[in-house]
Amino acid sequence: MPVHRLTPLLLCLLPMWRILTPVSSHPQHSRCQLIQRTALCNNGKLSFVPTELPDNIEELQLNYNHIHTLHSILLYPSIKTLSLACNSLEKLESNTFQYFSKFLDSLNLANNNLHIGYQESSQALKTLPRIRALDLSENKLDDEMAATLLQNLTSLEYLNLSGNLLQRLDETSFRDLHKLKELDLQRNIMFEIDGAFDSNPKLQRLNLAFNYLPCLIDFHMTQLVVLNASHNFIEWFISTQDLNDTFQLETLDLSDNKLLFFPFLPNQSHLRNLYLSHNSIRFYEHLTDNTTFLNLTTTVEFYNLKTYMSNVTAKLWDESLHGDISSLEILDLRGNQVEYFPRGFIHKMPALSRLRMCTNCLETLNLTSEQFSGSLYELDFSNNRLNQIVADENTLTTFDNLTYLNLSLNDLEWLPSGLFSSLPSLRSVDLSYNNIDICPPDKAETSTNNISLCVDWKNVISLRQLYLKGCNLERIPSSAFAGLPLTHLELSDNPGLIAQESIQSLSRTLQHLGLGNTHIQDFDFSHFQSLKSLNISRNSLDHLPPSLLNLHLKVLDVRDNRLSNIPSGHAKTLAPKLHTVFLTGNPFNCCQTEWFRTFETTKTINMVGQSDIECKDLFQTTHRVEHFQSFLCLEESAESVFWYILLIVPFSFLGISVIVLLTFKPKILKKSIKKKYLKPTSY
Repeated sequence: MPVHRLTPLLLCLLPMWRILTPVSSHPQHSRCQLIQRTALCNNGKLSFVPTELPDNIEELQLNYNHIHTLHSILLYPSIKTLSLACNSLEKLESNTFQYFSKFLDSLNLANNNLHIGYQESSQALKTLPRIRALDLSENKLDDEMAATLLQNLTSLEYLNLSGNLLQRLDETSFRDLHKLKELDLQRNIMFEIDGAFDSNPKLQRLNLAFNYLPCLIDFHMTQLVVLNASHNFIEWFISTQDLNDTFQLETLDLSDNKLLFFPFLPNQSHLRNLYLSHNSIRFYEHLTDNTTFLNLTTTVEFYNLKTYMSNVTAKLWDESLHGDISSLEILDLRGNQVEYFPRGFIHKMPALSRLRMCTNCLETLNLTSEQFSGSLYELDFSNNRLNQIVADENTLTTFDNLTYLNLSLNDLEWLPSGLFSSLPSLRSVDLSYNNIDICPPDKAETSTNNISLCVDWKNVISLRQLYLKGCNLERIPSSAFAGLPLTHLELSDNPGLIAQESIQSLSRTLQHLGLGNTHIQDFDFSHFQSLKSLNISRNSLDHLPPSLLNLHLKVLDVRDNRLSNIPSGHAKTLAPKLHTVFLTGNPFNCCQTEWFRTFETTKTINMVGQSDIECKDLFQTTHRVEHFQSFLCLEESAESVFWYILLIVPFSFLGISVIVLLTFKPKILKKSIKKKYLKPTSY
């Protein structure tokens, strides 16, 4: 694997030592280790290249040292791969590579200070006409510096310039890199890339993520296979529409931008993956029929601000503006403002397998009129405004491949009849936070409009995961899950739910069960021997159900209950089994925390939020359990002794006060005695 594929961070964290067999001629005090013809000298506090290595080494790693200047390396003419990441390297002497330029294939200079001596370093790089991979990331390089360093590197195929200070690229930036295949420019401060890649006809992978690009128009890179332009400020993506060539683009990532329109894609392409999440995309087809706006603009013209010559015209309401999406397999439109699909839009994607529409503004989903692909594998319409789903029986039979269906966080109250039983490959269904009811035995309530006011999963033997959180369920029919091989069942956020009898049929297969905020108290878990994960948070439980002790739980969530203590025996039984436990939000007793010490000393357990687990002392003061000092607690007879203390302390304080008073105010005593006993007599 070329060195450029390793990120600077990973290179900086490479371990210093490995279990190796040293070469007999290699000195025992050397800071390097050898594996065949590879020398590992990472993290050795070296200020220069070691001289005692075998002269036939082919790879030399000097990452994370203190080399500031790289001098000529005369001793190792066979080196093919050289890595100097994380060295505070300021320059390469002009004759550094003079004697082994014929072999050096990969050079990693990531995370250094080459901006200081970039001109002399450029002279050194010019002596490497056969280098294929170069990593210059994290070197504080600006546009001019980068262009200088890259002069005459005509053999370069992989280049990493990420994490620098590049702002504007033009046709001179990479003009000598005719063989370049992969270019990483992410995490710079670029806002313009005018004609920067016109000299790179073999460029296939381009990463522009995390920059400041405002738009990508006149896109004509027909040879590009992968383009990542995510996390910019792009409002428009417009490809050149008058090209007859087929674009080789397979993956286009425009997520986390400012797109207002669906991108104007090439008319001919092989696009398979299109990521558009977290933009402001809407469809505006309905405006073409709107007679209210007589002066409505139907085209937008973009001018080249540099020359005022060329321009790009986009027809906003033209049906062909979506370009060629016939090969699309993944379409990610999460977090946009889509209210509907234009006519024929879905039908244009016969190969679509994953459609992600989470967090949009859809109110109706018509599976029949949209003509979804039979290859659909994942369908996510969660967190929209859906109040109805329309589908006839013939339509549902085409979804033979649908495996994951997410309809959570909508306003659904009814579904098409037989929706789930018509999907033979269905494995996961999420209906959480809808007003969906579960059909009682043999009573699927169906109206004349082919809709069902309740749901059932009869004959769906493929179903493994079912999520019904927050559906206002009160009672689940006893046979609701009969015959289903469910491994995951989520019923949380259904207060007052009665489900013990219905869940019993899943005792042999269920691995995850969610019963948080259902007001359960005496649920018997003893039959669920396959259970690995259990959520019983927010249920006002004052003790752990004893039936949990015989299970082999890996994850247990008991947050926000009323637990004051976990008996020591229970803790010791659970500790060897649990991997993750959630305990925050319980009023634990500070003087009964042996369970905490048991969990804390069990290295295999992760107490999530351990520092936030709190307890209350005898005075109802809240402490963090891990910081509470046990010597503040009393013995087993603490309660009775506590009351004795409450009685003794006031009287002791009163006695001490009297003694102090009489000691410093003795005349008060004399006056009081005289007043009471020295009364005048009658004679």
